[in-house]
Amino acid sequence: MKIATGLAIGSKAGPELATEAVLSAMSKAELAAPACVLLFLSSEFALNPESAIKAAAKAASCTNIIGCSAIGIFTEEDWVIDSPAAAAMVFSENIWLKPEQQTVDGLNDRLNDALLLTLAAPNAINSVWLNAKQQRIGGVSGDAIGHGAFSVWENAKGITQGYCEMRLTNAQYAVGATHGLKLLTSPRRITASNQLDILSIANLPAMDSLKSACEKEALFDAEGEIPYHQLMAVYANRASHIERGDYHLASIIIGDEVTKSVTLAKPLQVGDWVSWAVRDMDAAQIDLVKTASTLRRQLAAQTNNNAPQFALLFSCLGRGPYLYNGVDQDLALLKTLFPNLPLIGFYGNGEIAPIRGENELLQYSAVLGLFGEQNESI
Repeated sequence: MKIATGLAIGSKAGPELATEAVLSAMSKAELAAPACVLLFLSSEFALNPESAIKAAAKAASCTNIIGCSAIGIFTEEDWVIDSPAAAAMVFSENIWLKPEQQTVDGLNDRLNDALLLTLAAPNAINSVWLNAKQQRIGGVSGDAIGHGAFSVWENAKGITQGYCEMRLTNAQYAVGATHGLKLLTSPRRITASNQLDILSIANLPAMDSLKSACEKEALFDAEGEIPYHQLMAVYANRASHIERGDYHLASIIIGDEVTKSVTLAKPLQVGDWVSWAVRDMDAAQIDLVKTASTLRRQLAAQTNNNAPQFALLFSCLGRGPYLYNGVDQDLALLKTLFPNLPLIGFYGNGEIAPIRGENELLQYSAVLGLFGEQNESI
C-alpha cells in the first residue's frame, strides 16, 4: 500500500490549501488517484469547509474523504496552530468502511472486531457509541473549552450528526494513550465516597491527602492555591495497575476545605485505588517513548516484524506546544522513533482510545495508533 501526507499553510483559509495538501501527498506517494483521503483543516475553515473539501476531492479525483476541522493540525512534517492550514493523508487502497457496510468476502466477523476511527464535534459525543464494545481511536474537533465552530465530514461532505465513524480495514493496528503524568502519591484505597466526591482515602480526609501531595512537590501557585487544572486523579481496581501505568483518569474539579472532600469529574467507588498526579514535561516524554515502543512491539507481532506503514496521533491542545514551551516535543520524538513514517493528526479538546478494554474520552493526553500490513493468515 502507498501512503503519504501533505501539509499546506497559508495566510487565508482558501480551497487552494486543501488542493496543495492533497497534491503534495499524492506526489510523495506517486499516486494519480488515491482510493481514500484523510483531510484535516484548521479552525479557520470550520464555518464553511465545503469549498475546501470539494477542492480536495477534485485534486484527488476521489470522494472517499473523511476528516474534521480543528484548532491545530499536523503531519510528520510540521504542526500548525493559529494559521490557516490543511493536512492530508492519501492511501492507494481503501482502508475504511462504514460500520453498517457489508462485505462480500466473508470478512464480517473480522470487521466486527475492527478499530473504529471516530471524529466528533464537542456537542456530538455520544455515550452510547462511546460505551459500545467495539474499540475506537479518534478525537474531538474542539478548542480548549469545547466552544467555537467545528465541523466533521465524510464522503466529501459535512455531516449533520457531528461525528464520523469508520471501520479501519486492510491494516493491522496497535493503539495506546500516553497521559504525561507524574504520580505524586502511591496508590491508596478509597474508603469513603459520595457520587463525584471522594471523602476519604486510606481512612484519611481526601482533601488533606491532596494538599499533602502538593506541599511535597511545591505545587501551589503564586496565591497559595492548589493548581487544579494541572492535577489529575488516576484510578484502577488494583494498585498494581496504577504502578505500571495501566489506569483511568478523572479531572479534579475542586477541593472543599470544610468537608475535606475532593470533587472529581467522574464518580469513583469505595474500594477503588487512586493516586494524585500532575502534568509534567519529562514524564510526558518518558511515557511517550514507553507507549510507542510497546505499540511497535505489539504491531510487529501481528505483521511478521514489518515496520508500521502509517500513524495517527490525536493530541490534547493543552499538550503539544503548549506543554513544551512552544515546541511540540511529542511530534519531534515520534519523528525520531519512526523516521519518514507518514503521520497525521490534530489538537483537540478530547482524545478517544480504548483503556483496559473500554473506550474513554481522555483529557490532556495523546492517543497514538500505529498501522501495518494486513496479515492475510488472520
